[in-house]
Amino acid sequence: MSRKCILMIEDDEEMIALGELILAKEGFHVLSATSGAVGLDLLRDNDVDLILLDIMMDEMDGWQVLETVKADKRYSAIPVIMLTARHYLEDEEMTARYADQFVSYVVKPFVVRELVQEVRKVLSAGS
Repeated sequence: MSRKCILMIEDDEEMIALGELILAKEGFHVLSATSGAVGLDLLRDNDVDLILLDIMMDEMDGWQVLETVKADKRYSAIPVIMLTARHYLEDEEMTARYADQFVSYVVKPFVVRELVQEVRKVLSAGS
């Protein structure tokens, strides 16, 4: 069985470093991008099993990235976990609009065990 590939799109470099460390230690291959545009380029060039996607980013926010991913038939089946520094229900309108396009969310700063649990749960559901 090949290692699962996780694409982490997050504009906070410290959060990326933490995510890479945690997920690599758990045996995942991690690709990271500090912007939505770079993340979409990595998605096009790699076989990705899961996307961890920050909501609040400059230039292209997570909702825009999510919309782009789900509009493309090549990537629409890839599960997406949203990452947010605030509880996602604070933005009820956007959450309601995109609720059927992401599988879950993790609040930052995340608890290591919770992030790993959520990633494993989502990946095992898709197997």
